[in-house]
Amino acid sequence: MTTDTKTGHEDLPRLISLMTGDEKHQAAAESTVDVLWVLYDRVLDITSENLRDPGRDRFLLSKGHGPMAYYAVLTKKGFIQEEELADWTSAESRLGHHPDRARLPGAEISSGSLGHGLPLAIGTVFGLRAKGFRDAKVVTLVGDAELDEGSNAEAIAIAGRIGMPQLTAVVIDNSSATHGWPGGLARRFEVEGWTTRTVDGRDHEALYEAFTTPHPDRPLAVVATVERKA
Repeated sequence: MTTDTKTGHEDLPRLISLMTGDEKHQAAAESTVDVLWVLYDRVLDITSENLRDPGRDRFLLSKGHGPMAYYAVLTKKGFIQEEELADWTSAESRLGHHPDRARLPGAEISSGSLGHGLPLAIGTVFGLRAKGFRDAKVVTLVGDAELDEGSNAEAIAIAGRIGMPQLTAVVIDNSSATHGWPGGLARRFEVEGWTTRTVDGRDHEALYEAFTTPHPDRPLAVVATVERKA
């Protein structure tokens, strides 16, 4: 199994390049790579060794289309083998165009259909609370276009009113949304009682600070802005 992390983030473009045949979602993958790396490298207590630990942190990839960056990060962190990347999306591969939780080690949900990750993350928080795990972090990564989905509007409202400091929604803002939101994406969460932070989605230190600065009694929304490539 490939577990070497000496080259870390610098090796991710090479790993992504091994996965060909989904060029239409290349921009989706590239927009998430820095956020994913910071989360798995410095923020979340999720490793290939603690996947059966019920008190571990949880990461839910709602932006499941174009998962090449996700697979590359999981490879660097020892969840899957590098040799699997070149054969991805084949009939025999467990690495599909959308992550499959039944086949992919480390995947909490099967995703790709827009608007599912945040509601599922809220349910995960409720489940962890019921089992007494109130310190485990639950992070979901969504795309800005997903926020056009009604399921997310309901999820944003309920999480903000209940108060869920365990919960973080990181929104990749690459100007893909059709409708947008008056006052900006952060405002959409702010009016419902969330703590919000908007940072450069390529700046690792800014992302780390945004994810780790306390936000007592409130869920956190981190809007990670990424320039959309032509």
